[in-house]
Parts: sequence; C-alpha cells; structure tokens
Amino acid sequence: MMRFCCRPFIAVMGVLMLAGCSGNDEDELRQWMADLRATTKPRVTPLSEPKQFLPQDYNGDGKMEPFNPLKLTQVLRRESSENVANASLIAPEMSRRKEPLEAYPLDTVKMVGSLNKTGVPTALVSVDKLLYQVRTGNYLGQNYGKIIGISETNIRLREIVQDSTGDWVERMTTLDLQEGNEVRK
Repeated sequence: MMRFCCRPFIAVMGVLMLAGCSGNDEDELRQWMADLRATTKPRVTPLSEPKQFLPQDYNGDGKMEPFNPLKLTQVLRRESSENVANASLIAPEMSRRKEPLEAYPLDTVKMVGSLNKTGVPTALVSVDKLLYQVRTGNYLGQNYGKIIGISETNIRLREIVQDSTGDWVERMTTLDLQEGNEVRK
C-alpha cells in the first residue's frame, strides 16, 4: 500500500521543481545582452587614401629595351651554349661500356691497400666481401667516378654529378684507405 502513495507524491515534487527553474534567469540574461549591445561601440580604424599612381616615361639612355626580342634571343643563345657544354661533359660517359664497380655506391667501396705492379700504382678495393684491383683510368661508384690518381693512402676520383640547377659538373672525391677493424684470432 505504501508503494502507491509515494508515486503521486514524487510526481508532484518533480513538477514543482521544474516550475521553479523557468522564467526570470533567462529574461535577465536577455536584458543584460541587449544593454551590452546598446552601450558597446566597435572601434574601426579608417583606411588610408590610396596613393596616386604617376606613370613615368622610360628613358633607357642607350640601354636595350626590356621587351626587345633581341634580348630574349641573347639569353636563349647563352643557355643553349651552356647546355652544349654540359652535354659534352656527360656524352662520353653515356656512350662507353660500364665497368662492374660502377654498380655500387661509392660509400660501399672500401680501399684496403695499394701496391706497385711493374711500376703501375694499383689499389685494392673491397666490395661485398670481394677484393678488386683498380688502376688509374678505371671507374668506381655510380656518379661516373673515374680514377685519376692512386697513392698509398687514398684514391682520387673525378665524378660527374648534377648540381641543384640540373647542370652536369665535375667534382673531385677521395676514397681513403680503411684501417683494419677486424679482430684476428
């Protein structure tokens, strides 16, 4: 019996609580926002007047006009001569047969020794745990690295690489003798 009495009481209390939450707070908020809008003035800085453009006559004083077709022709001729020079640098390398040691990047090739074979300086290089003999004129690495000199401590190479603008340039590189780091038993 007690259960039936409590349900209507709880329902009446819920309705009274909801009725207490409505009304004045929302009206006060709306009034405060309206007052704030009425008293607040936006601060906008005015734009400055645009400067008046005054055209000026071109007086080259004997210089070439900037839109002269002859000027474009000179630039194109200079660029084509540079391309011919770059092409002449790489053309012989493209037409020759590649050597086996050009398949490996230069940082994987290690100089492990040198010797004089009948008066011809020869270097010993190690690649993939195999030993090769190289002489002046042989090629190493993937940048057309031609051996131009061999000493007891290094191999000097002339490489042909592309610079940041795409032009082919020569670069000198050395491959130094690697001291043995292996543990001997």
